[in-house]
Amino acid sequence: MKKKIVSFLVSGRGSNFSVIAENIKQGYITADLGIVLSNNGKAQALEIAHSYGMDAFFVDPKNYTDRESHEKEMIRLLKSYSTDLVVAAGYMRILTPHFINSYKNRIINIHPALLPSFPGVHAQEQAFHYGVKITGCTAHFIDEGTDTGPIIMQSAVSVLTDDTPTSLAAKILKEEHRILPEAVKLFCDNKIIVEGRKVKII
Repeated sequence: MKKKIVSFLVSGRGSNFSVIAENIKQGYITADLGIVLSNNGKAQALEIAHSYGMDAFFVDPKNYTDRESHEKEMIRLLKSYSTDLVVAAGYMRILTPHFINSYKNRIINIHPALLPSFPGVHAQEQAFHYGVKITGCTAHFIDEGTDTGPIIMQSAVSVLTDDTPTSLAAKILKEEHRILPEAVKLFCDNKIIVEGRKVKII
């Protein structure tokens, strides 16, 4: 069976990207590394990509007239590397329907809350200030909504009385690093079937 090629969209430090890349390099995830694309020329993830011998590109949104033309260049690059799966690992731009439809049910995102609760940005702080006792993270496919795509995996984290937004975010990140590689592995092993909103793991 031909290995799938996994590429990444990043905007910052790239911790989730690094964890997946390491799992692929060590052979836990049966896949090949593709490319890294970033909307931020100073993203640390670009340097991490080079350390894995990957090609990495800063695709500057300012060089394009609109989101779709920016994404067309991203799609061109992804296809030139025969990308099968796109992982949004801390990518801080909303993807347009044009991009999503080009990789329908082939874009995995990690969100730092138990969706459908607390979608959007600063989810850890949202959960903390709301006063929930349990929060966590969700690996899901990206669709045209904001954090509304089919859920692949979730992991719960208890919110303790002495937690702060910072300590809670750290606990959630630890779980992100655990379940996102698992979701990618399931995809690469052809163990995921998407039926409407539901993801079946076979």
